[in-house]
Amino acid sequence: MIYFDHNATTSLHPAARAAWLEANDTLIGNPSSPHRIGARADAALTAARQKLAGILGCDALDIVWTSGATESANIVLAHAARTLAPDAEILVSAIEHPCVLAPARHHFGARLRLMPVTREGVLDLNWLEAELKKRRPGLVALIAANNETGVLQPWREAHALCRAHEVKFFCDAVQWIGKLPSHGLGACDFVSGSAHKFGGPKGVGFLKCPAKGRVEPLLLGGPQEEGRRAGTENVPSVLAMLAALEAREATMETVSREQQRADFETRLLAALPGAEIVGDVAPRLWNTVMVLMPDADCQQRWVVKLDKAGFAVSTGSACASGKEAPSHVLTAMGRSPAEAARVLRFSTGWESTAQEWDSLLAALEKVAGAMAAR
Repeated sequence: MIYFDHNATTSLHPAARAAWLEANDTLIGNPSSPHRIGARADAALTAARQKLAGILGCDALDIVWTSGATESANIVLAHAARTLAPDAEILVSAIEHPCVLAPARHHFGARLRLMPVTREGVLDLNWLEAELKKRRPGLVALIAANNETGVLQPWREAHALCRAHEVKFFCDAVQWIGKLPSHGLGACDFVSGSAHKFGGPKGVGFLKCPAKGRVEPLLLGGPQEEGRRAGTENVPSVLAMLAALEAREATMETVSREQQRADFETRLLAALPGAEIVGDVAPRLWNTVMVLMPDADCQQRWVVKLDKAGFAVSTGSACASGKEAPSHVLTAMGRSPAEAARVLRFSTGWESTAQEWDSLLAALEKVAGAMAAR
């Protein structure tokens, strides 16, 4: 099976596996325990915190270890709900991941306003600038790279606007981190990351918090993480996450990867008349291709047939799979439900090869031919 669903999850990087095994063997203590075994575990967490802070460009004390992106986003939105004025509004992009949109709707309801995007799926910065001049929201949330389309968002520019108007800014950087350089993200007030998106283990992530002021905890029951997240820290998984991220950051050459993607797209459009690349003129992640397939069959049938041919692909967000409603991302981009029902997403990893792109194209042509012959 050739795997083209890296935006959903990735395999464990060898460096992460080695770090996890070593930590389980040598760091058995609870980091909160007062004895030397506990102190060694706590020291390992401190070192990992310092490494991550160096990668992001922030202070080590700004880092909170979490179970992943969903928990991190819920911390941010629950914190905002508890600390903002009762009538405060928040602005969230219409293409955010469900782990941000769901708690935003839960906590703010009618006080949640969705920021529009262009047809290419890029945040409308002019709209945001105009809104910030008219009123001051309690929080602005913008994903760094969209998980479905791969379209890169102007998070730096959005953060600068928010800073100029003294508005807190939350960046879901889950798809960005491990694929593009992470330095600079630490300037944002809140940043979330998830290990399993870049070769770390599942069930661990982090939240970068503001350097000043208290963050209200979502989980209660202990003083861990400076009172911002109760519960015994998962030391082996944290160390494995940092090992994977350091490995990715050390070998982040994207030019050839972008060329592989571009070559695939060119040949795909030639081979399948009627196909369309979603967000094709916008800057995108080097690993992601969302294709509006020819109007011949539904996306699920494509997925099933490609799976039988030995290729794992997806229709978009793994957290939204199985739902009947069309993708909210494509809806925000002005796509119709009929179009949204025909999209496939192909997402590669650092170990993916040009030959695998070639094999996928051949399989798509074969499946399309079989469908046309019915």
